[in-house]
Amino acid sequence: MDKFVYVAMSGAKEALRAEAVNNHNIANATTTGFRADLSAFQSQAVVGSGYPTRSYSMDESTGWKQDAGSLTSTGRDLDIAVQGQGWIAVQDSSGGEAYTRAGDLHIDTSNQLRTATGLAVMGDTGPLSVPPHSSLTISSDGSISIVPLGQTPTTTSTIGRIKLVNPPNDSVERGPDGLFRMRDGSDAAADPTTQVAVGSLETSNVDIGQSMVQMIDLSRQFELQIKAIHTAEETGAASAQLLSAN
Repeated sequence: MDKFVYVAMSGAKEALRAEAVNNHNIANATTTGFRADLSAFQSQAVVGSGYPTRSYSMDESTGWKQDAGSLTSTGRDLDIAVQGQGWIAVQDSSGGEAYTRAGDLHIDTSNQLRTATGLAVMGDTGPLSVPPHSSLTISSDGSISIVPLGQTPTTTSTIGRIKLVNPPNDSVERGPDGLFRMRDGSDAAADPTTQVAVGSLETSNVDIGQSMVQMIDLSRQFELQIKAIHTAEETGAASAQLLSAN
């Protein structure tokens, strides 16, 4: 009976863990450039004394959904979306290099190019700084050109290029902060073939319909496990009553 309760308890715990992953995806269904987390149940044997007659499910991460989200036109000069595979290089909170698909950029009060979450956007030689200007243009290869403040439109200056990378997907992993990094801790090389769509943003690749169905399914699984625990409790109580009667 103890093994039965353990299996049911483990199943309920793993169902809650899967629900947390799925709910996280649903919460980010409108987050620019978000990549959905993937997880799957795997069967694990219960190790202990006696015969190996019990097994339980364990929910484990299987990575992240690699499909690109759709592109939404914004018409904003500082909005970019990576076309196809690839990433935008940014500087994380520790000063290291990380990668994102969120291209909703802005220029802060210190003339630094940043993402909507405040991360500095990397160029080929470090974080990009944009001098005062009257107009700004981002090319499909990530090059940034400006008309310096006080100059005529015929005076255009290229101030740098957004670092775009395209390492193999299996060499990249997501960190706790939601940013992606190279598994070996290195910095990915700039890829001159990676292109961006200017005036557009990439939507989340979460399939909200599928996620809602999965939420209902996981909720039912959890309820079944709790029902099994109650059944074990009632069976144990009945057994104890029979033994005491004898």
